[in-house]
Amino acid sequence: MSASRNAARAIDALKRGWPVAIEAADGVLHVLAVETAHGPSLEAFDEGEAPADLLLSAARAATLRLANQREAASPNCPALIGRVPWLDLPTAIALADPARDLETPLKGPFLAQHVDAPEAAATALRLARAAGLLPALFVRNDGPVEARVIPADLDAYDDPASLVVAARARLPVAEDAKAEIVAFRHAADAAEHVALIIGAPDGTPPLVRLHSECLTGDVLGSLKCDCGPQLHGALHAMTHASWGILLYLRQEGRGIGLINKLRAYQLQDQGFDTVDANLRLGFGVDQRDFRTAARMLTLLGQTRVRLLTNNPNKVAGLEAEGVTVVERVAHKMGENPHNIAYLETKRDRTGHLL
Repeated sequence: MSASRNAARAIDALKRGWPVAIEAADGVLHVLAVETAHGPSLEAFDEGEAPADLLLSAARAATLRLANQREAASPNCPALIGRVPWLDLPTAIALADPARDLETPLKGPFLAQHVDAPEAAATALRLARAAGLLPALFVRNDGPVEARVIPADLDAYDDPASLVVAARARLPVAEDAKAEIVAFRHAADAAEHVALIIGAPDGTPPLVRLHSECLTGDVLGSLKCDCGPQLHGALHAMTHASWGILLYLRQEGRGIGLINKLRAYQLQDQGFDTVDANLRLGFGVDQRDFRTAARMLTLLGQTRVRLLTNNPNKVAGLEAEGVTVVERVAHKMGENPHNIAYLETKRDRTGHLL
């Protein structure tokens, strides 16, 4: 079985609430995602001499006031919480999901234990994030599993080199009746990204927009972000350029997925900004992978672009993969009373330019 297929099976198993084995150089861990576990599955997973312990991200451990206990003091090391009789599934869910902190005041005290296999533990949390789940897992050293994965499997799964062109067709749109749409499929995770080509290629660098999927903003008209106006503004700008390419990337919520984005919204309602909300959930500030966009452009034969963005990370991400950004074109629109704090956070904490 290929490495990327191993990872795909492990991710699917976690999503379905099935146990997975993580095999790393420093040891083996059997894990069950807290978010998709249920009573019978946890009972079966707990069978043995002692119940499974709970593995959390370092960021979540800090919220739980475990940052002064052993490995939890390191921001890069997962925290292992010892199971006690009252740490049942509902309590584990409350520990895993910071959006519920106000609904379910956390119990305690909790004891961070020594992590015998830090590489395996870190890989387990990485696998949960890849599955779009909260990085919180029940862990033990043995028991039946549905899939096995090693760190290199996840590296292969993330490799954008397996992205291929799947289909293309003419697609008349409001901004250009002669537009063309190109669909790409990632062989490992089956994600489908698209490119919309506005105008006719003429040998000049196209005006390019990397637009990450935003269901709430693009489709539902959310005022919490500026995604919808930026999407439509980019298409309009391309009609006034010689030609352009919109890359629509399936990386909802800066790569954390729709459900976790909604959890981040809950945390924002509690007073946290977008950066702290992502970190409290156990994710990175921005989990998107712009290597995918570079691969799409390369497959379209475009390695020199004018990039429509305020985000320097997009410029760096493309250039690191061999796509030259000959010009950064500012792209600011969509400000309203509901997203001012969001836009200020992008400017002040993630380096977005005006």
